[in-house]
Amino acid sequence: MKQSLSWWAFCRQSVTPETLVREAKRIGYAGFDLVPEEHWGLINDAGLTVACVGGHQSLSDGLNRRDNHERIVGQIEENLAKAVKFGIPNLVVFSGNRVGEEDGAEATIEVLRRVAPSAESAGVTLIMELLNSKKDHKGYEADRTEWGVDVCTRVGSSRVKLLYDIYHMQIMEGDVIATIRAHHAQFAHYHTAGVPGRRDLDTDQELFYPAIARAIAETGFDGFVGHEFIPKGETVAAMEEAFRACAV
Repeated sequence: MKQSLSWWAFCRQSVTPETLVREAKRIGYAGFDLVPEEHWGLINDAGLTVACVGGHQSLSDGLNRRDNHERIVGQIEENLAKAVKFGIPNLVVFSGNRVGEEDGAEATIEVLRRVAPSAESAGVTLIMELLNSKKDHKGYEADRTEWGVDVCTRVGSSRVKLLYDIYHMQIMEGDVIATIRAHHAQFAHYHTAGVPGRRDLDTDQELFYPAIARAIAETGFDGFVGHEFIPKGETVAAMEEAFRACAV
């Protein structure tokens, strides 16, 4: 199972991009998530993978509004071409926030069906991120595993899956290991962080990541598990601790 690091969470304070990439490779990481485009070459040159980047703008104004579809289709098509060039396996897409009392699932399915053939041709997976609407992303529609699984199943493409964010789904619904076992076929990427606080994968939070990592590995998953927490202390030490917690 490959582990990665979310760039925004670890390339901070006194850690330079070059130091971050060098230390990640030393520890055993296979890549990085959500990397600004100017650093893609640095990561590729180190023999690592840019595991995912954003497929479109924006998180809150997304797939569930039909008046966004032309814009989003154009942005996804452009980013698919970049993903092919740089060997990026996944583009992150977002449902967007709810629009009144409307169920945005139908609109989300429509636009994902439009772009699925291009993703299939490119060999790149569109991963819709599940986020919590309780605390961090008020109003976000894809805030339950059941909603996301239903959308992906109805789209019916091997290149339209979910980014199962363990931190966010622990806040919304819990039952993480059982959910992974039940729905792993629709999960193409994972994100981690401690709950509460979105901090380190340590014993001060409620999730036991060694067991979660084993459950993911037991499904035969061969993608990336990306750490997306803000270290409490020294960045490299937190990277090492997280890698050990999820090494299976």
